Parts: sequence; structure tokens; C-alpha cells
Amino acid sequence: MNNNNTNKFCIIARSPAVDEFHHILKYGDLFVVLNRYGNMQPLNLTEGLYYKDTRFLSKLELRFADALPLFLSSAVKSDNTVLTVDLTNPDIWKAGKFMPRGSIYLNRTKFLFRNRYYERIKLSNYGISRIDLPVSLYFNADFKDIFEVRGAKRKKRGKQTVSVKDKGIEFVYKGLDNIIRKTKIEFSKKPAAATQFGVSFNIALEPKEKSEIFLTVSCETKDSNYADPAYDSALKNANEFLNGIRQTECSISTSNEQFNNWINRSIADIHTMITDTPYGFYPYAGIPWFSTVFGRDGIISAFECLWVNPAIAKGVLSYLADTQAKDFSDEYDAEPGKIVHEIRRGEMANLDEIPFRKYYGSVDSTPLFIILAAAYYDRTGDIEFIKSIWDNIEAATEWIDKYGDIDGDGFVEYVRRRANGLIQQGWKDSADSIFYKDGIVAKPPIALCEVQAYVYGAKLGTAKLARLLGYSKKSSDLLKSAAKLKRKFEDLFWIDEISTYALALDGDKRPCKVKTSNAGHSLFTGIASHNHAKKIADLLLSPELFSGWGIRTLSNRENRYNPMSYHNGSVWPHDNALIACGLSRYGFKDEVLKIFTCMHEADGYFNLQRLPELFCGFERKAGRAPTLYPVACPIQAWSAASVFMLLQAGLGLHIDAEKSTIMFNKPALPNFLQWVKIKNLRIGNRFADLHLQRSDLDVGINVTRKQGNIEIVVIK
Repeated sequence: MNNNNTNKFCIIARSPAVDEFHHILKYGDLFVVLNRYGNMQPLNLTEGLYYKDTRFLSKLELRFADALPLFLSSAVKSDNTVLTVDLTNPDIWKAGKFMPRGSIYLNRTKFLFRNRYYERIKLSNYGISRIDLPVSLYFNADFKDIFEVRGAKRKKRGKQTVSVKDKGIEFVYKGLDNIIRKTKIEFSKKPAAATQFGVSFNIALEPKEKSEIFLTVSCETKDSNYADPAYDSALKNANEFLNGIRQTECSISTSNEQFNNWINRSIADIHTMITDTPYGFYPYAGIPWFSTVFGRDGIISAFECLWVNPAIAKGVLSYLADTQAKDFSDEYDAEPGKIVHEIRRGEMANLDEIPFRKYYGSVDSTPLFIILAAAYYDRTGDIEFIKSIWDNIEAATEWIDKYGDIDGDGFVEYVRRRANGLIQQGWKDSADSIFYKDGIVAKPPIALCEVQAYVYGAKLGTAKLARLLGYSKKSSDLLKSAAKLKRKFEDLFWIDEISTYALALDGDKRPCKVKTSNAGHSLFTGIASHNHAKKIADLLLSPELFSGWGIRTLSNRENRYNPMSYHNGSVWPHDNALIACGLSRYGFKDEVLKIFTCMHEADGYFNLQRLPELFCGFERKAGRAPTLYPVACPIQAWSAASVFMLLQAGLGLHIDAEKSTIMFNKPALPNFLQWVKIKNLRIGNRFADLHLQRSDLDVGINVTRKQGNIEIVVIK
């Protein structure tokens, strides 16, 4: 992410982005942030309806006889598709008549489909006499770029007009990028009165009578002219999209209802973040700030979900292959073969006021792309797809050796090329996240420890795929290169005095002798020696790095430690999941279960049992919940998907489609899970249903149903 990379593009934390009283809906490139009344208030910095990085609606307020209604309840459906808000009237005096509160029940039902926001407003008269009152809706559209909403200042903006139409209002904004963006607000019936600020309906209801008003808000650009289905048809189509995602994924249930809630919430959030692109499913990174394509986030989210739903990985790989850099561009930190970091489509990106239109400033997306491709083949056996992206895999491999290794020392480094690009280009991309022991920010080019681990995994992955495709010499050369990298990594990155790998090497090959979670990623791909892996495991689970709620990004003894920072002491669920996966690889199951358990316990404290992007790294204390990070994205794809990787790490689960094998390597379950049921675990057209039963010393695995030739292998 780029939450705090430069002063110009950081997220200004004047108030929480989204809190527990807000509701979020998303469909594709459209998302909305609403308060619990179902309104958008201009005083809140984040509320609004957003489409392709622009806020198309910044105000939506409903009133009874010019009074705000009284709140009853509001909730988003468990699958995140529909928001329902229940309201009633306050005490109202009008024209000498008194209507007591609670006479009118108002139900607002909202959902998104394609580029449209749909709402049904249903009013019911539970009073004993006829009522006549106006219901008013007020609107505004500021067409702010999402970076403006985040706090960026602009010297100049485009021109905006507003006009009143027969059944609604139309806002039009011509940006400085010459793109016309329109917000069309339309109703199922003609308003009694309409101005550029809102509309009013005269509602007359006899006792027990009901009335409905349908509202549609369309976010339009030159490439968003979809057919306009009615409310019921649009809702049906939105649900059908979800059903399409569910077809290929397995289901998980357990003995623990709290854990089931976490699983179900995570599945719903992953479905929400998935956008159906021309290349297949792609999980956008997070809401509200990162609802777009991020290379690194998409890859890691797909990897976390790979055993549950491999179709996500295929979509991610297809999209990133198509957007892979082909030329050099200092403007966008691009080099041939490099995988994209971030794609933005707002006015500021189009005008290059921000560098993220199609930005390649991440050093790890390229090796991670290869790792995901190799893992996707293992999971599916889809060699035809691998053949279709083989040129992209080769280009990514060439980038690693030719352009990623800036100084020819065998390590992959980064240095930003654009003056206002990202200073730090690993997953911890805050400007102050890579530093020496004394806290001074490290001098570029920077060779991050986890990036070398990813490169090692990428070389092994490409070697395997090359062998399968008949390129035996290339495969052999890659294996030799990986072995050489592993030896050099051990020699130059291991620091005895801190019993872990250096965070990074700077441009002079001076190590950053700092204890961080980054070293845990070395376990993920197997670059760490077994002796060093044990020392890293001990450090990661020590009080220095383990808060009691999870592994911190930075040791609490380091100069820059701050439990309230973005990357220097906070806890990130996806970071913990990747580390757990690595610990499992080396057989450290007790450590895996400790992380798994604390993440489960932390999840129970968060709103809707939704693990946020990150939370603060304060030490866990009895009777106290984990501390929220103020501007964390509440829905973040790789945080939502972390539960699947944690479960996989505990079970030692690996699927080898080529051998039609589901393998469990020393399976273990935490104390809070007595049994786990996995249904529809698929390898192509074959599937198995499994029942896993925990005992004091073991996990028993029974096949309850199976179709096709699948072998279940358990290594004790």
C-alpha cells in the first residue's frame, strides 16, 4: 500500500476512515460508504458513492417533514450484498397536527450492481389516522478524486453543473483530463418538488397502508453504458455473480461457532472484494482507500485462497500477465517484465498529479507473480494455462536477473526513479519503514530480506515449470542460480548479534540490523537454513515481536518501534499468515498454532468479526481488546483471506493436482477446534469431502465422500 509514503500522498488521519457505525457495499468498481441511517453526510470525510477512484455522490440525506428520522436498526446481509435500514418518524407538528413518533415505519434497502446504486424506500403507516407529510432527499456530488478525499490538495479542478430532470437530478463534471463524469439520480415516480439540492415527495397513507419509492444513482463515464435493469432484476443479477464465485470453492465448517463466523465473514469479504475483470476474478485490495488493482495484494490474497478457490489465482495471473511492463519508464518505475504495483483511473492519475495510473513501483510483485503461477499449477494441474502465460513468466524471470539486480551482486534491489514515487517499494512501503539500528532511514538501492526469499521461491518455481514444458537446461540453470542465491543470502543477511536476518542491505551493502517480521517471510519460500529458521521462530514468538495478539512488524526494542505506526510495530494479519505458512514448512507446528489461536481470539473483538487491514501492536493485557489502527481499511482482501492460510498452515495441507493427491503434513489443530469439515475440495472435476477430528496428540482424517481418483496422504 501507500498509506504513509510521502507527505503528499499520505492518508490524513483527521478522523477514522470508517468506523463500526458505517456500512460498506461494493460491486466491481463501485463502492459506497454509508452511515447507520443509510445517509452520506458531507461533514464525514469518507462517506460517499465511489466509482473508479472518484466520488460520484458525496451527500444523500433523507428527512421526514424536514426532520431526521429516528434510528431503529441497520445491518448488511451476511453475504455483504444488501444493506437494510429501519427508521421511524420523530414527533412531528405540521399544520397544527401532531404525529407521534413511531407512527411511520420506514425501511431502506440498498445494494449495488455494475455502475449503479439501487435503493427501495418503503413507508408503512402504523398510526390510527391518515398521514400527509413530505419525505425529502437531499443530494450533492463533489466528484473528488479519492486522493483528494484522502487529503491531497489540488490547485485546480474541472467544471461542474447540475440540472433538474423530469424524475430526478443530474450532476455533470468535466475534469481537467477531459473526461465527463455524470451522476444521474432517478426515481420511480415524479417528485412533487425538485431543485438542484434535492427532491420532495408528498406521502399520503391511510392506516396500515404502504407506499414505495425506488431510487437509482448511476455513475457514468464514456465506458460505463450498461443496460439499466430494474431493482428486482439488478438484485437477482448481483446474486448470480456471487453464485458464480461459489461454484468452484470448497466450504468449511467446524465445531467452534465463533470460528465459523470468522470463516463466513472472510468468505463474504473476499467475494465482496472480487471484481469480475475481462481476465477473470481479481480481488481488489481494500475499502475505502485501495479499491483497485494492486499487484502484490492480489497475488498474496489469491495465494491465501488458493486451496479454497483456485479460480481467483487464475484471474490474478491473467490480469497481471496482460498488464506486465513491456518498456522502460522512469515516470512509472517500469522495466520490461515487471509486474504492476497499482492501477488508478481517477482524474489525478490521468493527469499524472499522482504517479499511480499504471505504476510499477514494487520490487516484490514480480517474483511473487512467478511463485503464484507455480503454486497455481500445483493446485490445478492446468498446464495449458501455464503455457499461455509462459512468456510472461520468462519475462518476469529475466527482469529479476537483468533489471531487478541493479548492481549485479546477485540480490534484487530497488530505488525509486520518479521523484514523487514510492520511496520504499516492498510490502512495508511507508517512507520510514527501512532503517538502520540507529533509526536513520537506509540509503538506496535497498535489497530487502523477504524479497530475496521471494526470488529464491520464484527461481525454484520457474525451474519446475520449465522442466514440465521441456526446457531442461533452463530448469537446471535456475536450480543452480537458486542454490547460489541461498548460500549468498545466508552469508550476507544473517546477523548473529540479533539472531535473525537483516531487514535489508543498503546501497553500500551495509546491513540494517533490525529485528522485524520480514525475516519470517524467509521461511515462506524455504531460503532459510533449518538452524537459522529455529532461531527466527524463537525470536518471532518472543515478547519482543509477539504482542499476544500476533507478531508485530517490528521488535519493541528497536529505535523506531511505535505500536500505533503503520509498519513499525503494528500487527498485520496477512503478515502473520505468511509467517505461519513458513513455520509450518519447517515443522514448527506449536508456533503455528500459537499464531492461529491469537488471531482467532483477536478476531472475536472486531466489528462483525472482520479482521482489519492492521491493528496496533500494544502488548496484550487481561480483559482488554486489541487496539484499532485509526485509518485501517476495515475490509482488506489479504486480511480476510488470512484465515484460510492459517488453517492450511496448521493442517500442513498441500494439493498436488498432477498426482491427484491431497496431502496433510503433520496436521495439527488448535484447542478451540475439535473438528473441521471440508466439503467440495476440488481437483478439476474430482472432489472430496473430509472430516478432520482433533485428539490430544493427533488429527484423524476421514473421507466422507469422494468423486474421482483422489488420494488422501497423511504424513505423521
